[in-house]
Amino acid sequence: MIITTTPTVQDRATSQYHGVVCGEAILGANIFKDIFASIRDVVGGRSAAYEQELRKARDIAFQELEREALARGADAVVGVDVDYETVGAHGGMLMVAVSGTAVSLR
Repeated sequence: MIITTTPTVQDRATSQYHGVVCGEAILGANIFKDIFASIRDVVGGRSAAYEQELRKARDIAFQELEREALARGADAVVGVDVDYETVGAHGGMLMVAVSGTAVSLR
C-alpha cells in the first residue's frame, strides 16, 4: 500500500475516494524509562527509551491506518498527517495519531 503525505501519488490518477482513515496508538512509558530519561535530560543527550516507544507507537498507528484503508478497498492513503502528543495525568503516556484519505489509484 502506498502511504504518502502528499495529496496525490506521482504519475497515478485517483479513481475513487474511500474517505478519511485513522490510526491511533497510546503507549505508557514505565517508571524506569522515566527515571533514565530524567537523568539523560539533566546530563544531556537523547532518550533512546522514549525514541523507541515513539517508534513503536508510530508503527502501530500506521498499521491501523493501513488496515482501515484496506478494509475500505483502497490501495493508497494520501494527505497523511502524523501527530504526536503526551496524554495522561502527568504526560506519562505517548500518543501517535495518523490520518489521511483512502483512495484507489489507476
